[in-house]
Amino acid sequence: MNYEKESIEYKREYVDDICKEVIAFANTNGGKLLIGVDDSGNPVGLENIDDTYTRVTNTIRDSISPDVTMFVKYSLSNGVISVEVSEGTAKPYYLKSKGLKPSGVYVRQGASSVPASTEQIRQMIKISDGDVYETARSLEQELTFFAAEKVFREHKVDFSSEKYPALGICSLSDNLYTNLAKIISDQCEHTIKIAVFADDNNTVFKAHKEFGGSVFTQLEEAFDYLMLCNQNPSTIVGINRIDKWDYPVEALREALLNAIVHRDYAFSGSIIINVNESCMEFVSLGGLVQGLSADDIKNGISQLRNRNLAEMFHRLNFIESYGTGIRRIFALYSDCKEQPEISVTSNSFKITLPNMNKCSAPEKPHEITEQEQVILDYLDEHGEMTELDVQQLLGVKKTRAFNLIQALKSAQLVEAVGRGADKKIVRMK
Repeated sequence: MNYEKESIEYKREYVDDICKEVIAFANTNGGKLLIGVDDSGNPVGLENIDDTYTRVTNTIRDSISPDVTMFVKYSLSNGVISVEVSEGTAKPYYLKSKGLKPSGVYVRQGASSVPASTEQIRQMIKISDGDVYETARSLEQELTFFAAEKVFREHKVDFSSEKYPALGICSLSDNLYTNLAKIISDQCEHTIKIAVFADDNNTVFKAHKEFGGSVFTQLEEAFDYLMLCNQNPSTIVGINRIDKWDYPVEALREALLNAIVHRDYAFSGSIIINVNESCMEFVSLGGLVQGLSADDIKNGISQLRNRNLAEMFHRLNFIESYGTGIRRIFALYSDCKEQPEISVTSNSFKITLPNMNKCSAPEKPHEITEQEQVILDYLDEHGEMTELDVQQLLGVKKTRAFNLIQALKSAQLVEAVGRGADKKIVRMK
């Protein structure tokens, strides 16, 4: 008695779901399907073998995608049809009627053909399509592009279905949507989260909002929200009124675009933007492409992770050219006391933009303490004093006397003249 096993499947007669077995063999390690054999492995023959053979070949050709026929061999012997299936190279194979999801994708498990898990499907796509996320086939194929169509129409760029392969959102070989299509579709699962904090340590929430949908929708709505956080205070100089944004508008735009275009969409997490009184932090997932450093990025060197997405944003004039966005941000801060900061880990990239109005605000005048006033009164009366005089006058130790003198020097109220034992403290003129 012969039993079914991982590489052998018996069918007494033709049934419509034989494609399930072919798919499972092609998605696993190959195998053989014998039609006209009972469950014990005994040949029982087919009544009309020619008609059955035609139905089998037509069903396998018409019902399975991608085309699996090059991996299938047929033979006839003693009323039995042998369908020998080799492991395919364009996994996952699936039923056209079900699509690229567990109900349409099968794998071999022991002597049974069972639906593949979502993770198994994802791994098969990764192995077959390579490790470039945006070009791999999307697990979701029921996509709409209302937001994308609107943006392309506004920028007078063709978004007809004939352009899908050139844009990288559809594969020429099997006409399936890619992950790039999912990213720009209305069904995009990635989001942008913006949180506004009441403190510089980002621990006390004031407000927070999450933006979803197509990355085009996220770009527009997230930018509008950031501009609500971007204050534009006025100062009066003579008869002139001068307005200055907390953050250069172009810097916000570039930081947001950089996060969207260069993030690693293989991660399911969100782009995070933290806002407080002192700065804005843009945190995207994926770190830098291997081989690049933060200094390389500052110098304008760009290695694209999402080449098709970047090209699409370039066509739409959202970005001018690759690698210039970060340089432009630093150029906008060239006259600012504080500069943007870049922080990179293996799985994240963060750029921090200082609040220009906060870091350029005039420092508060020094508030003179009681001990400092005693020192100043002494100098007004005697003209000069030593550090030892300060210790004796106030009854403090050397360290405290030194710190008091330094504070008065920083406030430009006193200065030191001479050196060593001859050094004296005098009032600044």
